[in-house]
Amino acid sequence: MSKIKMPPSTLLAPVPAVMVSCGNKEEGTDIVTIAWTGIINSHPAKTYISVRPERFSYGIIKKNGEFAINLVSADLARATDLCGMKTGAKVDKFKEAKLTPEYVDDAACPIIAESPISLVCKVTDIVPLGSHDMFIADIKAIYVNEELMEEGKLCINRAHLAAYAHGEYYALGKRIGKFGFSVKKKTPPKKK
Repeated sequence: MSKIKMPPSTLLAPVPAVMVSCGNKEEGTDIVTIAWTGIINSHPAKTYISVRPERFSYGIIKKNGEFAINLVSADLARATDLCGMKTGAKVDKFKEAKLTPEYVDDAACPIIAESPISLVCKVTDIVPLGSHDMFIADIKAIYVNEELMEEGKLCINRAHLAAYAHGEYYALGKRIGKFGFSVKKKTPPKKK
């Protein structure tokens, strides 16, 4: 199989499609759609989002020092796209996308009630990178829909999460393995 060389670009896919909520009750809220996010450390739990400085939500996050990453289920793909296409400077995205701001004890900014999993984050660093600035943050709390839990274990497959790849949204499919399955010793069949 031969490969064709392409110029450097942002073609690392798929990536999570998330809605980042920010702001507060007093000054107003916003939602920005982000695909450039991930985990960068385990202890303490740290994440990042990369945001263009000209985005309306950029100033809100920089001023307040917090945000919530709301994971997107496949049924939230349309709302996610809308929140990426419109500006919070002109539109109340919660109303426009028919989403519900939910306020929790851990932050002044809301999480999105319809999101199956929300991570409340506190900014620790802002790193200018060129077209985007990276907001590095501690994950202060995680809120999970109750139906995703079974006997204290998160069943993330029940969330029906979506991903983003090269301008398109995709529903994540069936599980194809479990961490460590490639090296797990096979149990021989029981003799009859």
